[in-house]
Amino acid sequence: MLLSRHFSCRIAPLHTRALGACLLLGGLLGSTLLHAEETAGNQRWVSDSLNTYVRSGPTDGYRIVGTLTSGEKVELLRTQGDYSQVRGASGNAVWIPSRDLQSVPGQAERLPQLEQKVADLSAELKGIDDAWKARVQGMQETLDSRKKLIEELQAARSALDAELTTARSQLRDAQAQLGNEQQQALMRYMAYGGSIAGAGLLLGLILPTMLRVRRKRNDQWV
Repeated sequence: MLLSRHFSCRIAPLHTRALGACLLLGGLLGSTLLHAEETAGNQRWVSDSLNTYVRSGPTDGYRIVGTLTSGEKVELLRTQGDYSQVRGASGNAVWIPSRDLQSVPGQAERLPQLEQKVADLSAELKGIDDAWKARVQGMQETLDSRKKLIEELQAARSALDAELTTARSQLRDAQAQLGNEQQQALMRYMAYGGSIAGAGLLLGLILPTMLRVRRKRNDQWV
């Protein structure tokens, strides 16, 4: 069980990192989908890859009337051929090559949002990691207390086993001593019985002789 506990403690940080990676990826995907929903309609952004010139008409033959900054948000008015007419922050309608437009916000706009998402996810992951650490610590303390209880029970059992062995040894000694005492008592009883039997036999032999002697004496007196 301690090995299982140790293995669980080592798995927990890996599980936390995997969970954090999943949450971070989910957050980024959610952010992208959110931006995609917000851009549904006529909103477009100038491509992050360049600063492009804009023209007064939908072909390369029209004169250049200005530039749009990379990542700038514009409103798509219409598309004609390879060009799209857009309205920028200035409010003027200009033409830009359609290849220089994208349907997602530029990096300059997305970066602060992504940074905030990363900060929120980092805080959430820290909370999850702290919760795991607290849970693991609680489980470790529980296991330590159970291990201590098991050790105490094993010590008590060892003491009881020692007492039982001593009691059995004392019982064998007492039984041996009782056997010796019973044997000695039996020998005393046999000796006492033999003495009584011998005395009775001796009395049985002497008493008739004494009676005959007395009778002879009485006969002589008569």
